[in-house]
Amino acid sequence: MDSWDPLFLDSLVEQGFQVTVFDYSGLGQSTGEPSYNPASLARDIIDLIGALKLGKVVLGGWSIGGIAAQIVLAQAPQLVSHLVLIATTPPGPLVKRGEQLFYTMAKRENSFDDFVSLFFEPASPASRDAAVASAKRLAGRTLDRSPEVPYEWAGRQLGDEPKNPVFPVDAVLQALKTTSIPVLHLGADHDIVFPVENWYALNGQLPTLHLVTFPSAGHGPQLQHPRAAAMHIAAFI
Repeated sequence: MDSWDPLFLDSLVEQGFQVTVFDYSGLGQSTGEPSYNPASLARDIIDLIGALKLGKVVLGGWSIGGIAAQIVLAQAPQLVSHLVLIATTPPGPLVKRGEQLFYTMAKRENSFDDFVSLFFEPASPASRDAAVASAKRLAGRTLDRSPEVPYEWAGRQLGDEPKNPVFPVDAVLQALKTTSIPVLHLGADHDIVFPVENWYALNGQLPTLHLVTFPSAGHGPQLQHPRAAAMHIAAFI
């Protein structure tokens, strides 16, 4: 839970949203068996929506969480009013793979420079300044923090090199092609994990897809532009 920039979450609240964040089973403060399997993560989401009696929700997901959110849309569309995806990948074959650097960084304890390389654009002074500000906000919570996901475990789950496809589930792609549920993807022009070009390659195939791409940004556009990201989401809803 503590990977979410508090200014982004607060900005969503200021836009009128009731925001619910959680740790997946076995990760952070949650009990159970840990997994990065998107189908398992999707079950967690469906179970949580039911347990909290949330009804139909605006469902958001970042990175791997965005893959899980797409599965929820396919399996339980009655629970989703809008789908908000952040820096994630679509199902099916990709026109551009992620970069090897991400898989290298996933297998080591990360430095601040790694944080910048992953979530921001190292070549941009403005992006690096935003990284400093976001890192300070993320470090601001000192009580009851969710434990970090061990990099040794995460690295094994992610593998050694970029995959194509990352998400080979045709049923989910077909759901995106036929859904009437509005879908927003917030991305960046230099995402080393899930390049945004793969969403643009589906132009004309996904009838409800809205694309917002931040320039000189990386895998954490909502970290670099927390207020703007929240405003885009509010305008979309």
